[in-house]
Amino acid sequence: MTAPTLVCCSHGTDSAEGRRTISALVAAAERAVGAPTIETYVDVQHPQVDEVVSSSDGPAVIVPLLLSPGFHTAVDIGRAAAQRAGVVATGTLGPHPLLVDSLAERIAAFSPEPGDRVVLAAAGSSRPEAAARVEEMRTALEARIPVPVTCGFAYGAQPTVADAVQQAREAGAERVIAASYVLAPGHFADLISRAGADVVTAPLGVGDDGADPRIVRIIRERYDEGTATLSL
Repeated sequence: MTAPTLVCCSHGTDSAEGRRTISALVAAAERAVGAPTIETYVDVQHPQVDEVVSSSDGPAVIVPLLLSPGFHTAVDIGRAAAQRAGVVATGTLGPHPLLVDSLAERIAAFSPEPGDRVVLAAAGSSRPEAAARVEEMRTALEARIPVPVTCGFAYGAQPTVADAVQQAREAGAERVIAASYVLAPGHFADLISRAGADVVTAPLGVGDDGADPRIVRIIRERYDEGTATLSL
């Protein structure tokens, strides 16, 4: 079988920095996979994923550059994958142990102490499965670091990041660290940065020299999973 096209599908953003981050991830993923790769979106930017799938042929694996399932994976990406034969959509990037590694490393850079608390700050969704996946990440992260972790959401779920930060202070936190559980700079990252935490970690897609290699590894894993499905 011809190597399927890798269709990397992110949310889309007006942020120039966010666009650079996603494009760097896609370029690195293309090198890692060694297959034709297309950058697509579900909102804000073009080409959108349904446009790409409907106007192309041959096998394709859609990898959502999203950390949790929600409306966009179930509806936008799911509908695009169903347009024709030979196209499959994989699971989201998270939950994943490499994301836990990345979060723990970014938090460690702030030297957390016993009086600190961490808010795992996710984009959020009205879909309950999204909050459930974030809770899985919270549990895994709390097992890795020496301070308590709670969840907060920038949109669509409760508590908000700002409320979670305030609740941490009311529980006696000397310092609140917001661990950004978003992929790239943009609207949700901005909401998290303004939610009142003392320090905020960088979005997970941002690496020291461009794209974080752990995200690229997960994209490669998802692509391989999708390719295996197409081969059945």
